[in-house]
Amino acid sequence: MAAVAAVPAVALAGLGLYWFQPWRLWVDEEVREELPAAASRRPSPTATASGPPSSPAADPGPRTVADGALVTHEHRTTGTVRVLRLADGSHVLRFEGLDTSNGPDLHVWLTDAPVIEGKAGWHVFDDGKHVALGKLKGNKGDQNYPLPAGVDPADFRSVTIWCDRFDVSFGAAELTA
Repeated sequence: MAAVAAVPAVALAGLGLYWFQPWRLWVDEEVREELPAAASRRPSPTATASGPPSSPAADPGPRTVADGALVTHEHRTTGTVRVLRLADGSHVLRFEGLDTSNGPDLHVWLTDAPVIEGKAGWHVFDDGKHVALGKLKGNKGDQNYPLPAGVDPADFRSVTIWCDRFDVSFGAAELTA
């Protein structure tokens, strides 16, 4: 009789472990990506009949168009976020010094929602417009997330680390130009 009762208990425990993945709270994934460079290549110097090789225009490198500091929501979260415009006109969202908890099914979203500190801000980011930039690469470090072509960063006011499994923000940043 005890064996019959143990089977559903083990199945329920297995399901709970899969759903919550509690071991992730003790496992850090650190990512150290370099500051991004433009995707397009600069033309090489060419010789002219009237003189020495011409040099291409100086590469302006990434330019910050918006930034913000991360605030804690469901899990303690710190670091900064920058939206960068690259020399080729593309945009990248970059976390610098990110430090948050690991968790199941974490994603990076660019959103039109305001950042509200405390528990009131945990669930606002899926209420309006958002663009999913991909799974969170790691819960610590510096990371780059390219914005899809056609996405104007000026249409969005915040970024969140969103847990799809539990529909909650781990942390977020208000973006200011």
